[in-house]
Amino acid sequence: MRARRTTAGFTLVEVLIALGITAFVSVIAYTSLSAVLSGVERLRDNTDRSYAINRAFMILSRDLRQFVDRPVRDEFGEREPGLTGGLLARFPLSFTRAGWHNPNGYPRSNLQRVNYRLEDDALWRDSYTVLDRAASTEPSSVLLLEGVEEMQLRFMAGLDQLQVSNRGLTIDTSDWIENWVADTSAPNASLAPPTAVEIVLQLDDWEEIRRLYALPPL
Repeated sequence: MRARRTTAGFTLVEVLIALGITAFVSVIAYTSLSAVLSGVERLRDNTDRSYAINRAFMILSRDLRQFVDRPVRDEFGEREPGLTGGLLARFPLSFTRAGWHNPNGYPRSNLQRVNYRLEDDALWRDSYTVLDRAASTEPSSVLLLEGVEEMQLRFMAGLDQLQVSNRGLTIDTSDWIENWVADTSAPNASLAPPTAVEIVLQLDDWEEIRRLYALPPL
């Protein structure tokens, strides 16, 4: 008699086990890939944010390094000191700077008036084509940094206010002046510039950032 030839196959239980293992491995692989992609996205966002912050402070630092004590007239005909700022000032920070490049040789000064201000939780830089403005003079505004909740300034009047703490590693700015404005009771009164400026930006996604700037000729 001929022996029957039987064909071996998978049982239903074995198929279900194989499917379960495949699904488990797929879930692990997807979770790992998702975590990697999320990490890459967060790193890209942090890199972009860090670049934006450094760029804003680079522009601010460049302007302050070229500060010139040149008063101007605003669009209302009022005299503005070479530098003014703080909560009581019209702008958080406003000053005259040199080094305004003129590659086309236009008949204008190399000095420029700039303002730094907050609007809609963003830091803006205004610049003017003339120093003494007319009523029709409009600024050129550039968005420097978004997500800025607050901008604080402190001004050091002279080197006699310089105090160092933490074994000479930190400059104490607690006694610095919070507003650098002219005396309103004396119209057109002159205001000497401060020796140094501390700028504090409170960001909505990072902790506050502090920068100290010594003004020329220091």
